[in-house]
Amino acid sequence: MDLNERVRNYWEQEPCGTGESIAGDLEPGSLQWFERIEEHRYAVEPFIHQVAQFTRHRGKTVLEVGVGAGTDHLQWARAGRRCFGTDLTDAAIETTRKRLACYGLESRLQRLDAERLPYPDSNFDIVYSWGVIHHSERPEQIVAEIRRVLKPGGIFIGMVYGHRSLLVLKLWVRQVLLKGRPWRSPADVVWNHVESPGTKAYSAREVRRLLGGFSSVALKRFITTYDTAAFPSWARRLLPDDWGWFITFRAVR
Repeated sequence: MDLNERVRNYWEQEPCGTGESIAGDLEPGSLQWFERIEEHRYAVEPFIHQVAQFTRHRGKTVLEVGVGAGTDHLQWARAGRRCFGTDLTDAAIETTRKRLACYGLESRLQRLDAERLPYPDSNFDIVYSWGVIHHSERPEQIVAEIRRVLKPGGIFIGMVYGHRSLLVLKLWVRQVLLKGRPWRSPADVVWNHVESPGTKAYSAREVRRLLGGFSSVALKRFITTYDTAAFPSWARRLLPDDWGWFITFRAVR
C-alpha cells in the first residue's frame, strides 16, 4: 500500500477536526455539530481569517485542495465565490457537501488525489490548501499541479507545518529523549507521530524552495495552541511566532 493510500485510510475514519473531543455528543452532520466544529476551529486557529481573507476575493474562482470538514470551504462559498473542492477521502467530500447544504450553498466537489488535478491549465484565480499538502507522498507534485491550474497572477494561499517549532521540540523530547532513542530525528518523529503516517514539516527555506516556481512568495509563521499547550498563560504571551508550528504563505503565479 503506497503512502497516499495509507493517508486516505487514516482520514476516512474521521475528517480532520471532527473528533468527539471537539464535537462532544452532538449528532454528526447536524447543524449544531457543524457549528461546534467551526467555533472550535477558529478559536484555536483565529489567524485563518487573516491569512485567507475569505471576503476580499469577490467574483473569483476558488479551488480548495483538501476540504476536510468543510469549515473553510463554507467561508469561501458564503463570500460568493465560484467554488471547487477536492479531498483524498469520501468522508470529507460528503461532510463538506452536508455542511454547505445547511446554508443552501453548493460547490463542485470531487474525491481525488491532488497529485493529479483534473482541471485545465490557468483555470483558477485562487487555490487554497490549509494543512494538507504535507500529508502527501509527493507535496512537490501537488504544488506543481496547483501552479499549473492557477491563472497567471493567481494566488496560492495555504499552510504547512514547521519543524523548528515548540510542538516538534515537545514531540522529540517525548518520543526520543525520554524513550532513549537518540538516533531518531525530528523529521522521523513528525512522520510517525503527527496525524496520518508520513506527515512532513518544513523550515522556511524549504517552503520557499517548495514554492520556487511562483513569481513571489510571502511567508508568515504563527505560534499555535498546539505549541503552547502545558505552558502557563503568562508565558504564552512571551513566545514568538518564529517558534510556531504553522508556516502560512501567499504565493503568486
